[in-house]
Amino acid sequence: MTLKLFALLGRHLPPGSVANATEVDMAEESDIGALIAHFGLSDKDCHLVLLNGAFVPPDARTSTRLSPGDTVSIWPPIGGG
Repeated sequence: MTLKLFALLGRHLPPGSVANATEVDMAEESDIGALIAHFGLSDKDCHLVLLNGAFVPPDARTSTRLSPGDTVSIWPPIGGG
């Protein structure tokens, strides 16, 4: 599966990652919550999470299973003025 981390979250990607993305091997039946934990991210860091382009709300992240070929995209909270 592919993990894309945007903005400041990109620092959690392994060296050699290209275009804010890396390929990830997760155990069968893994969920988005396990993926977030695997990369050392906190729930508060993961403001917007998309699975294959569809929004995954915070309360569904530990029950949303991952499959080979999935793409998970994560954005942190963004502040501005």
